[in-house]
Amino acid sequence: MKTPLIAIVGPTASGKSHLAIELARQFDGEIVSCDSVQVYKYLNIGSAKSSKAEQWGIPHHLIDLLELSQPFTAGDYLRLGRQVLEEIRGRSRVPFVVGGTGLYLRALLEGLFQGPGRSEKLRRRLNDLAERKGNLHLHRVLERVDPASARKITVNDRHKMIRALEVFLLTAKPLSWHFHAGKSPLEGFEVLKIGLNPPRSLLYELIERRVDQMFAEGLVEEVQSILARGYAPQLKPFESLGYFQVVRFLKGEISLAEAMALTKQDTRRYAKRQLTWFRREEECIWYDSTGSDPQLQACAKATVAAFLKQAGAESDLLDITTRR
Repeated sequence: MKTPLIAIVGPTASGKSHLAIELARQFDGEIVSCDSVQVYKYLNIGSAKSSKAEQWGIPHHLIDLLELSQPFTAGDYLRLGRQVLEEIRGRSRVPFVVGGTGLYLRALLEGLFQGPGRSEKLRRRLNDLAERKGNLHLHRVLERVDPASARKITVNDRHKMIRALEVFLLTAKPLSWHFHAGKSPLEGFEVLKIGLNPPRSLLYELIERRVDQMFAEGLVEEVQSILARGYAPQLKPFESLGYFQVVRFLKGEISLAEAMALTKQDTRRYAKRQLTWFRREEECIWYDSTGSDPQLQACAKATVAAFLKQAGAESDLLDITTRR
C-alpha cells in the first residue's frame, strides 16, 4: 500500500508555501520544506520562511535545523527527508513536500549515487590548485578524467568541479559513472506533483515586491545580528540570494540601492533557472498562476482530493484482495 505524497514546485515568489499551507489544512497534512536556505537557523527574512502565525496548526519539517557553519548536501536532505516522510506516514497524515531546490526534490524522490564522503584534505589541495592556476586549469583536469561531467559543469563553478575531481580521485571512477551506477528511488509513496508557473510579468512583479518587503522588514539588520554572533561572512549560506548582496553592502562594496537592485536582478535569473529545472519533472500538473490565487487553490484542492480518493480506493482494493 502506497502513501500519497504531494510535491509543490515552482520558482521563488510564486506562492508555493501559501498553497501548501492551504492544502495541508484542507487534507490533514504536514509540510516538508525542500529549501537549501530554510534548513539553516537565523536566515528568516531572506529565505522567506513562513511566520509562526502562518504555520499555526501545520507541522513543518526540515526548517531551522542547522547552524550556519554546518555543511548540508543533497545526500543529507535525502536521508533526513525520507526519515521525516516515514514519520508522517506513521501518523497517517499526508506529506506536502514544498520548495524551490530542485536537486533536493530529485534526491528525495529518485535517490542519489552512493559516492564517497567529503575529504577536506583533498578539497583543500584542489582549491589551492585552482587558486594558483585558475578555474580553467581545474576544468581542463576534469575534462581529462571525466569529460561527461566537464561538459555539464561550467568553468566558474569551482565547487562542483572540486566535488567531481574528489569523487574520481577517491574512487578511481568518474562522477558521471556513479550517477549511472544505480540510485535508490523513494519506495512506498505515490507522488502527485503540482507546479506553479505564473505569467513572467506577474512573477517578476512579485519578486520586486518580495525584495522590497525583505529589506523593509529588516534584512540588513538580520545579517548584522547574525554576523554579531560570530559567523564569518564567507560561510556558504551567505552566498544565497539577498544575503550575499547585503554582505557586500556591509563591506562597503556596493550601496544599499545597488544591493536591492542586484537582489532583484539575481532573483529573476534564479527563477528562470528554477523553471528550466522543474519543467523537466515528469507528470507535473502545471498551473499558470500563483499559490495565493483563490481560483488556483480551488483547482488544486480538487486535484488533490481526486488523487487522495484514488489512492484510498486502491488501498481498499488491495486490502480486500489481501483478505481473500
